[in-house]
Amino acid sequence: MRKFFIFIWLLVPLGAAAYHFGPGQQSIKIDQATTHIGLAEKHLMNKEFAEAVIEFDEAISLLPKENISTSNRLRLEKAKAQMQCSQLPEAYKDLLSMLSALDENTEPQLAADTKSTLANAQYYITWLMRLEGHSREVWEPVIESSRQNYYAAAEFAKSEGKQQSADQLFENLEASIKLARIDLDELQGLPLPNQ
Repeated sequence: MRKFFIFIWLLVPLGAAAYHFGPGQQSIKIDQATTHIGLAEKHLMNKEFAEAVIEFDEAISLLPKENISTSNRLRLEKAKAQMQCSQLPEAYKDLLSMLSALDENTEPQLAADTKSTLANAQYYITWLMRLEGHSREVWEPVIESSRQNYYAAAEFAKSEGKQQSADQLFENLEASIKLARIDLDELQGLPLPNQ
């Protein structure tokens, strides 16, 4: 009997090692991702957007593939930070790919936030394209998509009872309409909008 207990006692470290090198690795990665998320949030509070983008990238790379919702939320926050640190084209491309990957299983709030953020990126991209002298055929589809995304996000906010958020999105919708209609000479005289 004594040998049996010794044998069992010797198996405990083997079981712990098997857990550590097996499923425990996923737990370690999730803990590391959580640490990077915390650092990214701290950088955002200090308006250190480039550093926040790096931390979000690290967190996203550590998350298991099954955590699609969390990964999408982090990608969205990363895109918002990119828009604040002169990485608008990269944010725009990532937001487009996120929007195309949304399906009926995506939580509605995440879909609305993605559309709203993409609409912001499209608005700024259109502003820049117009200043660069691109033809109407190039920038008009982008601002039209921005208007549609603002409208969809505003309607969602309204349906959720978030009137203040809906009002802001409707104001952004009006601004995108004005951007499409404003004369280029007037646009060149305006200061660049803040993101």
